[in-house]
Amino acid sequence: MKRLAAALLATAVGAAFAQGTYEQKAITPEAALKAAQAALASCRGAGFAVAVAVADRAGVPIVLLRDRFAGPHTADTAVNKAWTAASFRMDTLALARETQAGQPSSGIRQLPRVVAVGGGRTIEAAGSLVGGIGVSGAPGGDADDQCARAGLQAVAADLDF
Repeated sequence: MKRLAAALLATAVGAAFAQGTYEQKAITPEAALKAAQAALASCRGAGFAVAVAVADRAGVPIVLLRDRFAGPHTADTAVNKAWTAASFRMDTLALARETQAGQPSSGIRQLPRVVAVGGGRTIEAAGSLVGGIGVSGAPGGDADDQCARAGLQAVAADLDF
């Protein structure tokens, strides 16, 4: 009987501590690199020199790749697209639509680091946000977005989407 009481007490104490913590999934540096390399290859294949950034769920960069002929602005823009996607938990093409002039959320574009242009996508694993990917340098946000999607497809099986 004492053992049963001790086991119940230990379970109750463990449950109480569990309420004060949580677990979260995180993208590995290896998966981030694989996604970035695939996005870069996709853009190269289309004839575009770009920068690609992959950030964790907090928007902190894990990987940054810049093609040798990508413009000097592309690295910062790719990092900020990845940050924007992770921070707002939506792709940057959708954010661009939601924050157009005259929309209730248009002021979001004035916040530091927000890039409301295509090329930023969230990265999810089993329904949880684990990061963001940003691509910059292709001619237009739609082309950047296609390359970002290629990066996501490359790691889809690894992340158990």
